[in-house]
Amino acid sequence: MLSPLDDYPVHQIADLMRFVGTSDRNFYDRYYFNLHASSDDLFMVMGMGQYPTLDVQDAFVVVRRGDAHHVVRGSRELGGDRMDTSVGPIRIEVVKGLEKVRFIVEESPERPIAMDVTWEGAIPAHQEPRHYIRKHGRVLFDSMRFAQTGCWTGDLRIGGETFAVTPDRWKGSRDRSWGIRPVGEFEPPGVHEGTPIMEGMWNYAPMQFDDFSILYIVNEHNDGQRVLEEAVRVWKDPAREVEWLGRPEHDHHLTVARPYQSFIDHSILRFPDAPGGGLEVKVTPLNHVWVMVGTGYGLEPDWKHGMYKGKEVVEHFSLDMEKDKERMLGLVDNAARYELNTGEVGYGLFEYCFFGPFDRYGVA
Repeated sequence: MLSPLDDYPVHQIADLMRFVGTSDRNFYDRYYFNLHASSDDLFMVMGMGQYPTLDVQDAFVVVRRGDAHHVVRGSRELGGDRMDTSVGPIRIEVVKGLEKVRFIVEESPERPIAMDVTWEGAIPAHQEPRHYIRKHGRVLFDSMRFAQTGCWTGDLRIGGETFAVTPDRWKGSRDRSWGIRPVGEFEPPGVHEGTPIMEGMWNYAPMQFDDFSILYIVNEHNDGQRVLEEAVRVWKDPAREVEWLGRPEHDHHLTVARPYQSFIDHSILRFPDAPGGGLEVKVTPLNHVWVMVGTGYGLEPDWKHGMYKGKEVVEHFSLDMEKDKERMLGLVDNAARYELNTGEVGYGLFEYCFFGPFDRYGVA
């Protein structure tokens, strides 16, 4: 199972690059991107993952345009060449590592989405904190991730509409993560029966301004304990050092539509210990997509990240977000406007989910 990657001096264990240094079925290695027009016009999320011990590679694109929720997705056997980052019509090309990546969905009149867009980082890629969760003796999460804000260039079709994607307004963020987290088909729960994998509030916001980006993460339990948090300012100028902004604080305003559907209408994020004086960010969500619906992020039993679907399968579908509102739940990804108390205005991702009760915001 030699592959072209074996010709590079990147081996970590005494084995081929096709294999990883653990037999844990939940090892994964994946891409995440989002794309928006710095407006409420549309919001798109794209991803691709490899699961070496499950011999699966899958990919998806989901976009909200108006009330339409469009999905294109594919899955195939991973095989021997981990450099082949394609699944059916979906393909990723790393043009220049940590700087420029191309994302393609090949044209077909049958599918609701086609695109050929190139991402270019606006800031240096930033390594985020390690995410580690152990319960009942088993490591459920042990993952590394880097994040980056940037701009897009290229062409995009959604349904019958076409868009010229230009970097002046078409922006987004991306991350690359790898390690261990639950993937694939459901396992017998054993002692983990009834134990949530994640708890409390997950809130993630990479904010892109003209000269810098702010990267914010909080995973907070109902009792106030934080499993993961970070707040940094990363400057566009790579010569400037990353600024640590101290402990981040949040003040969200929620509308709870149903017990399993909680919307954040607006927020204030605060960084009271930021160098040079406290920072405060007003968050205005512009357009959201239910990123767990059709993409493999865990809710639907027939399509999950790393689930074996056969030699190769490609699917697409479209939903009406009002008519099919009972299906819309889980993780929410927003395009958002960010206004700093120092005057800068930016745009970016505003992602959140409540895993179980969160008394502070009245989530049941």
